Amino acid sequence: MRALRRASPGHEVVLAAPAALHDLVELSGVAGTLLATDGLEPIRWTGPAPAMAVNLHGRGPQSHLLLRTLRPERLVAFGCEEARHVGPAWDADEHEVRRWCRLLAQSLGIPVDSRDLLLEAPEVAPAAGGAVVIHPGAAFPARRWPTDRFAAVARWARDEGHDVVVTGGPDEIELGEEVCRLAGLPAGALLAGRTDLVGLAAEVASARLVVCGDTGVAHLATAYATPSVLLFGPMPPSRWGPLVRGPHQVLWRGTEVGDPWADRPDPALLATGVDDVVGAATVLLALSRSGPPSRTTPASA
Repeated sequence: MRALRRASPGHEVVLAAPAALHDLVELSGVAGTLLATDGLEPIRWTGPAPAMAVNLHGRGPQSHLLLRTLRPERLVAFGCEEARHVGPAWDADEHEVRRWCRLLAQSLGIPVDSRDLLLEAPEVAPAAGGAVVIHPGAAFPARRWPTDRFAAVARWARDEGHDVVVTGGPDEIELGEEVCRLAGLPAGALLAGRTDLVGLAAEVASARLVVCGDTGVAHLATAYATPSVLLFGPMPPSRWGPLVRGPHQVLWRGTEVGDPWADRPDPALLATGVDDVVGAATVLLALSRSGPPSRTTPASA
């Protein structure tokens, strides 16, 4: 999106995405306008036909056909026989970031830097700056490490003398409460449901350490170069993991791709134990004591 905006001087760049992402879109500077759109629902476009529609959602055909309803002068998208669109070939094993960068580079011939992932910290004070952030939630059970294991890590961090907070969305309050209860954390440690998206970003940006699964908070930790222990499974980190060099420890015990939308924790995720996470966290916390990591210069992984 940043490359597209740089290559489009004099054009308005509109991002069709869920309204909940509005504040992050502003922080990232990727578009001038967010057009609230959820999934593959019709895009409520009322202006003239756009000069270009870029499909950063999927490989089609549904998303291709949806963008065609806007009658753009040009559609940039991966090749899709069902949608009768000629474009670069889709590679299912490609890292998500490199995939979309390649689409633009091959389709438009513009320079795209896959390392340009860092975000500016929000201009709001975090609720508990410098804490160890435990984020137990994930969109689907397949990517959700067991609650009691998150609690064990939280208890360890507390016993090591660190401030610990548990984050989550409004629908993850009970999950956060359970982690706090099992870990013996005070009521003030529960931030789940108490921060908006910008507040959550501020918390991650200022954290001493983030421990979470393969979810949005993991990407925020990457974007802020915040030390993080990331628990992967069922998807390998080669597809969704950090793509910039930073203080991140990625734990994955899998050998093949699983189902990220399954209704139970993936076996690869369950193969990661509490001791594995504590060991990785110990290393990162020791590094953070020796000096803060650089949070401004991206570099290739």
